[in-house]
Amino acid sequence: MKSKLLLLLFLVVAITGCDDLIEPAIENNRSLDDMYDEAEYAQGILLNGYTRLPNNGYSFDDVATDDAVSNAVGTVNSNNYREVATGQWTAQNNPFDQWRNARAAIQYINIFLAEADKVTWSTDEQISQMFNDRLKGEAYGLRALYMYYLLRTSAGWANGELLGVPILLEPEETGSDFNQPRATFEQCMQQLYQDVAQAEILLPLDYETVETLPEGYSNLADYNRVFGEYAKQRMTGRIAKTIRAQAALLAASPAYAQGNTTTWADVANYAAEVLVENGGVAGIAENGHTWYKNTSIISGIGGGNNPPEIIWRTDVVETNDLERRNFPPTLFGEGEINPTQNLVDAFPMANGYPIDDPASGFDPSNPYANRDPRLNHYVVVNQSTAGANNVTITTAADGTTNDALNAVETSTRTGYYLRKLLRQDVNLDPVVNNTQQHYTSRMRYTQLYLIYAEAANEAWGPKGTGAHGFSAYDVISRIRERAGITQPDAYLEAMAQDPASMRDLIRNERRLELCFEGFRFWDIRRWGNDLTTPASGVSITNNTHQTITVENRVFEDYMQYGPIPFSEVLKYDKLIQNQGW
Repeated sequence: MKSKLLLLLFLVVAITGCDDLIEPAIENNRSLDDMYDEAEYAQGILLNGYTRLPNNGYSFDDVATDDAVSNAVGTVNSNNYREVATGQWTAQNNPFDQWRNARAAIQYINIFLAEADKVTWSTDEQISQMFNDRLKGEAYGLRALYMYYLLRTSAGWANGELLGVPILLEPEETGSDFNQPRATFEQCMQQLYQDVAQAEILLPLDYETVETLPEGYSNLADYNRVFGEYAKQRMTGRIAKTIRAQAALLAASPAYAQGNTTTWADVANYAAEVLVENGGVAGIAENGHTWYKNTSIISGIGGGNNPPEIIWRTDVVETNDLERRNFPPTLFGEGEINPTQNLVDAFPMANGYPIDDPASGFDPSNPYANRDPRLNHYVVVNQSTAGANNVTITTAADGTTNDALNAVETSTRTGYYLRKLLRQDVNLDPVVNNTQQHYTSRMRYTQLYLIYAEAANEAWGPKGTGAHGFSAYDVISRIRERAGITQPDAYLEAMAQDPASMRDLIRNERRLELCFEGFRFWDIRRWGNDLTTPASGVSITNNTHQTITVENRVFEDYMQYGPIPFSEVLKYDKLIQNQGW
């Protein structure tokens, strides 16, 4: 198996040269004809759709929002998202850009789809057809995912119309007309839905070794050979359904809803298709909010299996890179990502009330006491402990260590350090310098439950269930209970009397649960919320807490939507730029 994987990786590298993307070179590079009798080589083309997935690590684009700032400055350690947030976002300087990456992936996927039927996947004709179906199903699912990425980054208004991207369903060749206009956002969404539907037909819900032969197949051993557990972490029906729910959420949101046909009920129904399979509200994983540090579960992952919280993930790797970048200086870290006071203030008290509510019991002189336990899971606050040896971290302005506010270049700029995603059992002391197991979540169930809650509240109100037996209220209640909010949750009960109040609560829960996982930037935009809220911090002197402005946010209204790359607009006159860019 290892030798096969190495061969596949070699093939991926071998066919990724730009000169061969459209037409094989004349010299020693192999042609597409070679794939017909070599299944491994043919799979290498499809694998380009996987190797270009952008979420193999965390971008921390939260730095471009009111949730975080970065202490990375200068030409060596500059942070592209910090540049975006402070007024340097242009069609030529766009770290969010997925245009070239996604278009290259789609080109390889289209080549694969055009050629797959000619490939001999097995000497057994029936098995060959099953492999062909599965791999084409993966390709359709991946193409839908890249369409979602393109719409999220590049859809926008131009000439009074909400536009998406050019829809490409065939491989582009040297004689192709590359000057293609953008399809409407609605047309792109419909194509995405079609690709997901094809993926659902061709793929199993999950890859697993079964004992009962599914309907439509004649041989159990053959079925397990093609659709068995060895293929885990490749595209599945469950993942494709989740892609559809993610994309539908974007389409139904205020910034995109005008002129497309996706409704909030559609979004809720799409999410529910997966959630019902997960047991509904009962399927919310008890420790899903701390998935990144559930050490016994992580160490027990094997054979491509997923923890209960995870729908899709990367491989488990031994590393300490996140800790090196983000631990406080006294723990030998660079303190790179600093949560803001804005985010800290969004965590309610343990009784569930926001800190500005008179019923919360919030004490400004002791602001971290009796808070929602998630605050301590996700953020290092003044005088909390961190690291393998539970070192007390003093972030106060009058602190005497390099952890203090603005003490050195690697110190916090906000009075807070990142804790989420980091394993505290990593020890960066040069004498020890150990690593621990990590993986990146591509999709997790909490994200999907929050999609359902947001959509169900908009479609049917806080306690409406549609046809699924659980409501937005039920989901949020369980998520807050899991977090450690005191029960009964009186604040939730009050918010559940009104869809608008429930909307605010759901959005805040989404902000907390998904912080630092790459959602906030896109959520602010699809909701049409204020982009220019300054990032604030806290300066603590003599135990007195004073809120400070750390970094202003400089965005224009048109930046609710991202740009088409400037170089592409220059090359193709039919490719209309989004307004304002």
